[in-house]
Amino acid sequence: MTGMTMPQQTWYGAAAGYLATWMAMMVPMMLPSFVPMVSRYRRSVRGADGIHLHGLTALVVVGYFAIWTALGTAAYAAGAGVMAVEMRWGTVAHWLPVAAGVVLLAAGGVQFTPWKARQLALCREGSGRDCPPAPNALGAWRHGLGLGVRCSLSCGSLMLALLAVGMMDLVTMAAVTLAISAERLAPDPVRVARVAGVAIVLAGVLTIARP
Repeated sequence: MTGMTMPQQTWYGAAAGYLATWMAMMVPMMLPSFVPMVSRYRRSVRGADGIHLHGLTALVVVGYFAIWTALGTAAYAAGAGVMAVEMRWGTVAHWLPVAAGVVLLAAGGVQFTPWKARQLALCREGSGRDCPPAPNALGAWRHGLGLGVRCSLSCGSLMLALLAVGMMDLVTMAAVTLAISAERLAPDPVRVARVAGVAIVLAGVLTIARP
C-alpha cells in the first residue's frame, strides 16, 4: 500500500522508493499523449537553432514531469496518512474497500461533468497556438509546467481511480493509460471520457458490493 515502509527503512527512503516507482509508471503512461504536445511546441518556437531547440525541449519535458513528481509526493503523503490511521485504529481497515469504492464513484462521476470536458479541451490544445511560448529557457520551463498542470487536471479522475484500485495492478494501469491517450487523441474526447466514466462507476459499485 502507498506509504508503507519496510523494516529499517526511513520515511525519506520509502518516499524516494515510491517516487521512483511512480515516475517509472508515469513516463510510459503519459508519453503517448505527451509526445504530440512536444512536437507542437517545437513547431511553435521560432528562431531557435537545432542545439538550442533541443535544450528548450528538454526543459519542457522536465517542467511537465516536475508536476507529476509533485503529485506523486502528495499521493505518497496521503497514503502514509491512511496507513498511520489504519495502524492506530485497526477497525478502519474494514472500511477501506468501501472508501475505495466511494472514491471510484466520485472519480467516475467527474468524467461526465462540463468541468472534465473543459479540462480535456485545454489539455488537447496544449498552449501556444494563439500565443506562442517565448523561445527561451524561462518560456520553455513555464510551458512545461503549464502542460503538466492542465494535463494532470484533465486526467485527475482517472489517476484517482488508479490510486484507489492500486498502482501495482497492471491491468488497471494499462486501462488507465489507454483511457488517457484516447481522451487526448481521439476525435471525440467527451464520448471517450464518458465511456471511461461508466467503467469506473461500475468498478466502484462492485468494490462496495464485494463481501
